[in-house]
Amino acid sequence: MGQIDQAAWQAFQADLRGEAIVPGDPGYDQARTVWNAMIDRKPAAIVRCRGTADVIQAVNFARQQNLLLAVRGGGHNIAGNAVCTDGLVIDFSAMRSVQVDPQSRRAYVEPGATLADFDHEAQAFGLATPLGINSTTGVSGLTLGGGFGWLTRKHGLSIDNLISAEVVTADGQRIMASRTEHPDLFWALRGGGGNFGVVTRFEFQLHPVGPEVLAGLIVFPFADARRVLEQYRAFVQTMPDELCVWALLRPAPPLPFLPVEVHGQPVAVLAVCHAGDPADGQRLIAPLRSFAKAHGEHLGMMPYRSWQQAFDPLLTAGARNYWKTHNFTQLADGVLDTILQYAGQLPSGQCEIFIGLLGGAAGRIAPDATAYTQRDALFVMNVHARWDSPGQDAACRDWSRNIFRETERYASDGAYVNFLTEDEAARVASAYGSNYVRLAHIKSLYDPGNTFRVNQNIAPSSSSPP
Repeated sequence: MGQIDQAAWQAFQADLRGEAIVPGDPGYDQARTVWNAMIDRKPAAIVRCRGTADVIQAVNFARQQNLLLAVRGGGHNIAGNAVCTDGLVIDFSAMRSVQVDPQSRRAYVEPGATLADFDHEAQAFGLATPLGINSTTGVSGLTLGGGFGWLTRKHGLSIDNLISAEVVTADGQRIMASRTEHPDLFWALRGGGGNFGVVTRFEFQLHPVGPEVLAGLIVFPFADARRVLEQYRAFVQTMPDELCVWALLRPAPPLPFLPVEVHGQPVAVLAVCHAGDPADGQRLIAPLRSFAKAHGEHLGMMPYRSWQQAFDPLLTAGARNYWKTHNFTQLADGVLDTILQYAGQLPSGQCEIFIGLLGGAAGRIAPDATAYTQRDALFVMNVHARWDSPGQDAACRDWSRNIFRETERYASDGAYVNFLTEDEAARVASAYGSNYVRLAHIKSLYDPGNTFRVNQNIAPSSSSPP
């Protein structure tokens, strides 16, 4: 246990309802493993909390013992901030409850819940809220960083649908944050990451969605990728909020609707979701098919839950991952040139470049209404390098960094903090732009000692905001 006082540790364990795991215990290596295999950290202790009282005890213990503190929700964060070396990890894998009130259209969510957990409960009542595109992602980390998905154009970001949060602060206090209670903290939680406390319950606004939506994929030859992307960027300018279309360049997975000879070959993919009247949706998506002659498509009515899981096979745990990201207000020709160049030079068969579409309801909120400030961003590019062997590390990271560098001059201000890797601390201040000074001030009020620093960190300031 190294620097941890043994008597204090024994007293802590005795009063814990959950489970404490230390090096040498059965399951320790499994408990410290996260989604990104690039992350290999060895905590001094992992505390699998069972409730808010356990979280309060863990925060107090870490502070009293001067231990680095990490918080694990779904363990999906690309930077690996769910774990730390020689510190204490608050592990929420045993706190995954999702309770839905269909009358008030509210969901009450524990911080270990995944998107699959959330959708399972909410879709039983034909309800949903904007939460990502991969069902194994944790609700907690996704939301605190902003959160977007297929419903964002219609219903905003995840944080735009957050009603309240129960928070354990750095001094071990349990408080509620909402528009009427600790409104400064509530503002900061909506996009400011895990900098301000440990959220032990989220309350979300829900919306009628599904249980079926019009969704699916259209897969085009890579030779036609420029035509497809040029028409895509024009098409999205006039789309209604109910429709969301993302673009993706990658090797074709072995999908049953594609010819076998296409499997593994580079392709351009349009991923479509329409959350509205199906007849309207069919009419709206018809032009997409004219962009080029497709290899194939799988597009029709399907359960919303199934669509939320459609990309899970491409994002399984255990691979090595490195991301680079930019926001764009438009896709300039130079951006397309670079994307197409590097999409034709993939360093592994699992690498991809995707362009997520925002705008709509998310873009109609003032930049200073929440900590997340990039409301003008219409596109989010994620350069996703993914591979299996450590011997590919340099080639895959260089590929990502080169695309990032060559498209930087076209990018808009800010960045999506959930896509920042562990070596991008220098981008945090610019990610928040004009909101950073206020965030640093709020940090000084709720966490002046920077207890919560295993994240895309906002250092506490010593002065009041202007």
